[in-house]
Amino acid sequence: MSPPRVRVVGGGLAGSEAAWQMAQKGVPVVLCEMRPHRGTDAHKTGGLAELVCSNSFRSDDALNNAVGLLHEEMRRLGSLVMAAADRHKLPAGGALAVDRDGFSAEVGARIEAHPLIEVRRGEVTGLPGAEAGLAIVATGPLTSPAFAEAIRAATGEEGLAFFDAIAPIVHKDSVNPDVAWFQSRYDKPGPGGTGADYLNCPLDRDGYAAFVDALLAAETADFKDWERGTPYFEGCLPIEVMAARGRETLRFGPMKPVGLVDPRTGRRPHAVVQLRQDNALGTLYNMVGFQTKLRHAEQARVFRLIPGLENATFARLGGLHRNTFLKSPAVLDGTLRLRAMPHLRFAGQITGCEGYVESAAVGLVAGLLTAAEVLGGSLAPPPPETAHGALVAHITGGASAGTFQPMNVNFGLFPPLGPDVRKEARKRAFAERAFAALDGWHPRALASCQSVA
Repeated sequence: MSPPRVRVVGGGLAGSEAAWQMAQKGVPVVLCEMRPHRGTDAHKTGGLAELVCSNSFRSDDALNNAVGLLHEEMRRLGSLVMAAADRHKLPAGGALAVDRDGFSAEVGARIEAHPLIEVRRGEVTGLPGAEAGLAIVATGPLTSPAFAEAIRAATGEEGLAFFDAIAPIVHKDSVNPDVAWFQSRYDKPGPGGTGADYLNCPLDRDGYAAFVDALLAAETADFKDWERGTPYFEGCLPIEVMAARGRETLRFGPMKPVGLVDPRTGRRPHAVVQLRQDNALGTLYNMVGFQTKLRHAEQARVFRLIPGLENATFARLGGLHRNTFLKSPAVLDGTLRLRAMPHLRFAGQITGCEGYVESAAVGLVAGLLTAAEVLGGSLAPPPPETAHGALVAHITGGASAGTFQPMNVNFGLFPPLGPDVRKEARKRAFAERAFAALDGWHPRALASCQSVA
């Protein structure tokens, strides 16, 4: 007998990764995606695994950065998302940035071609019932209102919400080459890069002051009544909100000039705006850290005050959308199952993880755990010493339900190291311990998922 099919609701990074992991273990999957029949406030296409905000997967340094460690763990676990990201990487210093269209197309093509995955298009408005078998909900932070209401009805918990903002994208040929120059911070090369991967637009002291003045005076988009009072996610604040917290805030945030030297002056600028390649052709660049809720006309006016962007043309202006997520520590168990309906697992950003890679990683874990259950095996969640395990443990109980907010992976989520580890060696020690723990868990994961084939 063939194993029963598992339904995955949501074709973003988490849903696509979960479906792939199960299918690779021999479990048939129905992957449900409402786009393009029903859109969202942020998506532009009907493609699976569409990247909405940035095209960056952030640092790829596995030995010194928690998200880089998560990248490497995912590669070792056979991640579809990381394989596609590596194939479509773009120059971005020490970060892993991707051609968003090529990345989404590859994930979609491999999902569509898999003999054990059926993709169904159309909105799902209710939670799958127990009679239909196991299912994974990966509807993301832009869950449709009808489905969100079904989740609230099942959990008995009021959903939390936060705003997320999108950065503008600029046509490269509209950037002034006499002002902007190519350089990565400290000339650091990264995946697909050379050490000169960012376009840098410098501001002197007076220019920075004028820019901040214009930013603070600019008109922002209005909130709808139901959006008022909803908090921003601290890791993705609109640039004008950061500026309002203090005139020097941006110089120590997205406009920090450290590690950069203006070749025209031979000195470090007072502040810098960095642009990162956004497509494989190298014709589009996004403004790093410049997510915003300014009105579109105001964006064009204010951002053209930046030296090098005086005549900038925008392929996309910034925007704002509302993201929702579960109060996961209160409603999910340690294996990502909904306590009220244990035939359902949740994965991705709706669980309260933040970031593309984190979303896909939780989808990967949900897929492996569900595959093991379908095939009659027994699989524990990944050890908390791993990046995957630390993230899942935080979501499912490590955080306080009363103050739970979306979180990127970071070494603060990992079990502490011993006191004998020197401060300068701690990041590498976290990574080495994680790889050892993953090596002990991964064979058991494979054996469990293949125990009933």
